[in-house]
Amino acid sequence: MRTENCHIRPVSSADLERMLVWRNQPQVRACMLNQHEISLDEHQQWFERCSKDPSRRLMIVEEGECPLGFVGFSGVEAGAVATWGFYAAPEAVKGAGTKLGLTALGFAFGELRLYKVCGHALAFNEASIRMHKKIGFRQEGLLRGQHKINENYHDIICFGLLREEWDMRSRYSA
Repeated sequence: MRTENCHIRPVSSADLERMLVWRNQPQVRACMLNQHEISLDEHQQWFERCSKDPSRRLMIVEEGECPLGFVGFSGVEAGAVATWGFYAAPEAVKGAGTKLGLTALGFAFGELRLYKVCGHALAFNEASIRMHKKIGFRQEGLLRGQHKINENYHDIICFGLLREEWDMRSRYSA
């Protein structure tokens, strides 16, 4: 899937209210490790903390003028193994998650010069699992009963994508 109309930019304070609405949507919260409804104050404190951390990148992916969603990277430095997290805007059209992912990975392996990007998904989050696999991630592990939500423990699936795998994929899809 081509992403030439997509671009990625840093989150600004002007994005916070819209991001909070996205993050607090029931279908988004249901797939997060932290599922409580986040307050504006909590969201602003999170943004302030992350904005001061040089190993973090908070980004918005857009197609033209239409925001597709949020992606964050932690553990960022050239040649590093970083972790990503993301969520599509609830109103985004089908396929937006894949475009968001491909654009974000182009940024991660290009501008950020990462060696590897790691991701995690709750085992019941089939959409995230499909998307990781679709854009080239390999499943690297299963953390059994790793995360408690309410009174139930859930497995977490671990994914990884190496720069060389991304480069190979990019060559063949160009």
